[in-house]
Amino acid sequence: MNSSTSILQYLSISPPGWGGVLLTGAVATLLISFGAYFVGMILGLFGAIGKLGGIRPVGFVLNVYTTVVRAVPELVLIVALYYAGTDGLNRVLSWAGVGPIEVNGLVAAIAVLGFVQGAYMTEVLRGAILSIPVGQLEAAKAFGMRPTLRFRRIVLPSLIPNALPGFANLWLSVIKDSALIAVVGYQELALAARVAASNTKQYMLFFLAAAALYLAITIVSNLLFSALEAHFRRGHRPIH
Repeated sequence: MNSSTSILQYLSISPPGWGGVLLTGAVATLLISFGAYFVGMILGLFGAIGKLGGIRPVGFVLNVYTTVVRAVPELVLIVALYYAGTDGLNRVLSWAGVGPIEVNGLVAAIAVLGFVQGAYMTEVLRGAILSIPVGQLEAAKAFGMRPTLRFRRIVLPSLIPNALPGFANLWLSVIKDSALIAVVGYQELALAARVAASNTKQYMLFFLAAAALYLAITIVSNLLFSALEAHFRRGHRPIH
């Protein structure tokens, strides 16, 4: 049996090949990343509004949140939030007279990574909102636009083009950070590659295959964000 045939057998979708395990791991990576990205964007939007709202206690809490999350390594945060969060939830349930529960691995992964993403999203969105010319907002107020209408007609169309580069970076970041979820036992692409490699002893093959899948996800993501940026920047003149 030549080496190319052996490689194809190892990467076959159906058993005894491990290609199906890798693809399942890649799908899990995308699910975790999409979920965490969405949670992070919601937290980031409220965080940015809270920081710009001028309410000091809210601003202080949000400053602590964004500073701590950005200062502490993601791996430490993921392990701490996963185990401490699960333990804290079960303690609250025990006080309420409810037995302990086992948190779903996918839900926990999305919640933990989303919490981390939220800190970075807060700063991206805050910067994008601050880059909107004040004159546009004042003119909208002078025309009697309500806050919700101002946000929909003025803030949102101006915010998206300014925030998209940051959104793209954070999307690629969450794709890579999803590999850290393996430390709490949830099988995504990185852990799937490790399982396949340890069972076959073909470490180089399966980690290169996982790297190729990560690269493919990154290339497609870059193309999509480039298309989105080109679409939303139509009609926007660059500032010199």
